[in-house]
Amino acid sequence: MDIDARTTFGGIIFIFLLALVVLEIIWSWRKDKKVYNTKDTLANLGIFAGFQLTKILFFGFQYAIMANLSKFALFPMESSMWVFLISFLAVDFVYYWYHRLSHKIKLLWAFHLVHHSSLFMNLTVSYRLNWLSALLTPFVVAPLILIGLPFEFVAASFGLNLLYQFFLHTEAVGKLGFIEGILATPSAHRVHHGSDKQYIDKNFGGVFMVWDRIFGSYQPETTRPTYGITTGFISNNPFVLVFKAFVDYFKGKMDYKG
Repeated sequence: MDIDARTTFGGIIFIFLLALVVLEIIWSWRKDKKVYNTKDTLANLGIFAGFQLTKILFFGFQYAIMANLSKFALFPMESSMWVFLISFLAVDFVYYWYHRLSHKIKLLWAFHLVHHSSLFMNLTVSYRLNWLSALLTPFVVAPLILIGLPFEFVAASFGLNLLYQFFLHTEAVGKLGFIEGILATPSAHRVHHGSDKQYIDKNFGGVFMVWDRIFGSYQPETTRPTYGITTGFISNNPFVLVFKAFVDYFKGKMDYKG
């Protein structure tokens, strides 16, 4: 796919996601759900804009790291549909552990805090992503590239994993029956964003929830979660939200969970 085609495709995806946000806002207003707050949503949009900028700034860094790692692959695999499916599954497995460790290791939590900082759950919250997280991604997926999975497949799978998670950040979708506990669902991800005692450090899966089942971190939604971190509201300033946890980390004051 050439650059023009990627740009067109990306534009179509953006318009589609924006349309879903608008529909969710209408749903929230008509049903009086109050899942949107103006200042919170503006903060989300500010963080989203910064994240898109850093994606461009760090693209060369990410590409160079992954391309060079592929030169040392132990068992280089040829590109095929099956290899892509293996890459997608492997990326989700690695994402599970990266996500879980991001709630356990304080330095990784400094990157991840911004995603849990909102007191609301809506589609725009999905893009509360740290502007510096692109610096970590190549190293997170490095083992898969060193094994021999094509780095282009690994990068694409990681991107699709994050895209899938956009649809999980909503209260407009209830429980989905037998799918719960197999795939990540809005219900399962609402639990993950809960700061309630029974919900903390649960449901880390990006696309598949089976990893949580296997490794004992699965928790079904039993009551409506209280969103945010355990210490409550932080700020509506995107810069504060992105960098607060780093400041707290270096001050040794990171005593909150999300």
